[in-house]
Amino acid sequence: MTARDQQFASDNYAGVCPEVWDAMARANAGSATAYGDDDWTERAADAFRTLFATKCDVFFVFNGTAANSLALAQLCQSFHSVICAASAHVETDECGAPEFFSNGSKLLVAPTAGGKLTPDAVRSLATSRSDIHFPKPRVVTITQPTETGQVYTIDEVRALSETCRALGLKLHMDGARFAHACAALGCEPADVTWRAGVDVLCFGGTKNGMAAGEAVIFFDRSLADDFDYRCKQAGQLASKMRFLSAPWIGLLESGAWLRNAAHGNACARRLAAAVEGLPDVAPIFPVEANAVFLAAPEDVLETLRAKGWRFYTFIGGGARFMFAWDADPARIDQLAADIRAAALVPEIA
Repeated sequence: MTARDQQFASDNYAGVCPEVWDAMARANAGSATAYGDDDWTERAADAFRTLFATKCDVFFVFNGTAANSLALAQLCQSFHSVICAASAHVETDECGAPEFFSNGSKLLVAPTAGGKLTPDAVRSLATSRSDIHFPKPRVVTITQPTETGQVYTIDEVRALSETCRALGLKLHMDGARFAHACAALGCEPADVTWRAGVDVLCFGGTKNGMAAGEAVIFFDRSLADDFDYRCKQAGQLASKMRFLSAPWIGLLESGAWLRNAAHGNACARRLAAAVEGLPDVAPIFPVEANAVFLAAPEDVLETLRAKGWRFYTFIGGGARFMFAWDADPARIDQLAADIRAAALVPEIA
């Protein structure tokens, strides 16, 4: 797909960024020990420890479904439950994988405005029942940024963590677009994770310039016992692990992880600003990361489809546009122009 016909339906459409490609090429220059016992994997794990300024246990898996599902399964017994927002990715887009890998841990969903969990919502679900007939709450999981593109502030994460501690719960962060949250907040990664009380983070690489790969990071290292066995059993132990770990060296050591995310966020703001004030076209959710959700009349959406634009409407009922590291500003301007033209077409008497 060339820049001329670049699409913004998903940030998974993007290719591999140069820093990752270069790291892959360097890892490919010769052989290395298999199954993660190699210098690339050790260096990548250390890069995370440097980034977060703390000791932590790091595991590399192929995709986000595995990262989230195995992390939650590690924190739960089959009779436990996981509290999440109703729109959380683990609830809406994992095809039951968290329940499958945990042998049945139940997701307890909270209806929340905009997709953010609140301490009150967590407390309400966690204390609704305490009898043996109900799955015992064990974990809270938050999506950062949310499925609606909103970012939890440091104070919001800290408040959720304090609630979790008071209730004896663990806090997991689904960070498929974690880099975009850091770019939006302008904070150190540690400040919105372990310093704010997050126990486990799934740090997304696929949506940040990698071909494949996510990192599961245990800040509470006691929770990581035998997680390597869980990964193996789930088919997530790569024999040529360096090709999952080396890309992280390219992203983290070069700073591309943050530059890529900042570009995606800026592109989202660019589109939002370009269509501001149009009749019957408006953002459904605040534009805080690399997503824009637009409410628009169906004829406007159909006109965009007819012009070849691809987008999803499964969240909020409007058109979702996502911007990756390689989003072309000129192509964004073309999208904005087509939205304006569709929205401003005069009615025929």
